[in-house]
Amino acid sequence: MPERLSTIQTKINGIAVLTIPGNRSASAGDLLESLRRQTAALAADNDIKGVILTDSESGFCRCRIKGRPSVRDAAALSGFGQLVMFNLERIGRPCIAAIEGECSGLGLEVVLACDFIVASQSASFGFPGIAEGLIPFCGGTQRLARLVGKSKAKEMIYSGDLTDAGEAHRTGLINRLYPHGEALMHAEELLAHICTRSPNAIRIGGEVVNAGYDIDLQTACMLERDAFALCFSSSDQREGMQAFLDKRPPQFKGE
Repeated sequence: MPERLSTIQTKINGIAVLTIPGNRSASAGDLLESLRRQTAALAADNDIKGVILTDSESGFCRCRIKGRPSVRDAAALSGFGQLVMFNLERIGRPCIAAIEGECSGLGLEVVLACDFIVASQSASFGFPGIAEGLIPFCGGTQRLARLVGKSKAKEMIYSGDLTDAGEAHRTGLINRLYPHGEALMHAEELLAHICTRSPNAIRIGGEVVNAGYDIDLQTACMLERDAFALCFSSSDQREGMQAFLDKRPPQFKGE
């Protein structure tokens, strides 16, 4: 059984904080397996309303590929890593990455699979694998390009240099920038606010954004049309409408 490289702390308000330390001695395969198990546990827990992935003082997920795998083994590791990221991306709850320190390599791959990223001014981001003749392997080339554009993604991947938090915020890699030491606190506040909204609508909205991003606009708008109509079959929508009429906060149940 791989070492447990990530830990879950569940808050009273239903927010789970998943801490992934920067363990350089861990292998990429072990960390991915740990993340797979934790993601599955979170997805199966109906008491969890939202998830925050955060780093430790030593950085975020700074392990490296150990040894020299064969071409077949490397392809298998990449395929497994991509599956883990898709599972995280489709966890069914709002998922925010809150980064304080260096987030590079596999760590950046992980946070790119979250709904969005917030960070402190001390954070930095990059794909240093080019120095070892490697590229991102868990979907990072594609997610990064979709977030910051092809040319900026190529610059980061080709150079291997770290991008500071200010530049990451300017290019759209991170959504919000906070003072040092405050990323997790503000992420919890933001997610607590998001979790007052309809879980059903959040899930559907996220699915439509993800599904429509890579297809033509007309087809994507048809997906939105059908998903919008589907919202009216939910108890959440009826509760939201009644709460508006009653001038009270809605009590959503995710149904």
